[in-house]
Amino acid sequence: MDSESNHQHDVVSSQSLVDETIVRTLTTLSLPTLPFDLIPEILSRLSVKLLLRFRLVHTLTVSSDKYVLKSYPLDSVFTNVTTNPISELQFPLNVYFVGSCNGILCFFEEDCHKGFVRFQLWNPSIRKFKELLPLQQPHTHYLFLYGFSHDPITNNYKMVVVLRGHGNFVDNHEVKVHTLGTNCWKSIQNIPFGCVALQISGKFVSGTLNWLVAKEYDNKIQIFSLDLGSETYKEVLLPREVDASTLHSQLHSQLGVLRDCLCMVFGYDVWVMKEYKNKESWSKLFTISHIPDLPTYYGIIKVLHIFEDGQVLLDSTNGYTWKLIFYNSRDGTYKFTEFEFRCEVCVESLISPCF
Repeated sequence: MDSESNHQHDVVSSQSLVDETIVRTLTTLSLPTLPFDLIPEILSRLSVKLLLRFRLVHTLTVSSDKYVLKSYPLDSVFTNVTTNPISELQFPLNVYFVGSCNGILCFFEEDCHKGFVRFQLWNPSIRKFKELLPLQQPHTHYLFLYGFSHDPITNNYKMVVVLRGHGNFVDNHEVKVHTLGTNCWKSIQNIPFGCVALQISGKFVSGTLNWLVAKEYDNKIQIFSLDLGSETYKEVLLPREVDASTLHSQLHSQLGVLRDCLCMVFGYDVWVMKEYKNKESWSKLFTISHIPDLPTYYGIIKVLHIFEDGQVLLDSTNGYTWKLIFYNSRDGTYKFTEFEFRCEVCVESLISPCF
């Protein structure tokens, strides 16, 4: 028994020694003695938290008349919200979430009196914040669609906004794109068909932004995408089994991203497109069974994350409050978490939004 205990202690000590050796090696003047092609390999195996020990952290000072956004480790939902947040940031009360890409979170704030929309970027891992060039919004238009994404062609980030005029004209809208590091919003070609937004925030997959809409002329639901490199539009075909023509399909559909693949919740069926833009690659992962404890006035269920053991993190809302649920896709069991506010899942990264 003593021999086994000593062996376990030796294993733990050895691992700790390895970690400390890596940190000591990377923080001493002997760094150039390492083969340079080996350094990226070593860094890629370290966590963001450990890598942050080599960075200088800046804290953002804000006023007190704002609400607080908190960033928690994903595993904290297994316990409770008393876990210390990784990072916090305060925003005005009229700021809304756009989406996240590669660890950078995007928010927007409308200033209707001055006719501007302001977008802010925040990486909670490195506590970096940036406000983008304001977008002028005519009083005759409103925010119709938007999305934040990465352009793999230029290796840069883009903010896409669709402004639509009040009225039912097909061409009564403008598409604006801002590239980080530039000082302008440029116009690109308009969406080639009239539609009604079912989900205004685009989902980033494989160099594209994807929106769920209903066509104006027949009300059928459709996914259309904007390629960030070519800045062109294409339709992403739905699964064959999905009836896109019913009112039920409009009220109970939601786009998402699971494991870097486009995901769609249709009713209580969860679909994933394993190969982007290949209609035949749609696969139904599971069907969400009835959750008796979820009030009937809670609407669309969104899939936030799927774990390796089949546990799924679900989010349901009535528009004012949120329910975060652990759902076991293998046996249909579920458990409510103590989080009762809007949650989003994003990756950790060292990418700065301050281009």
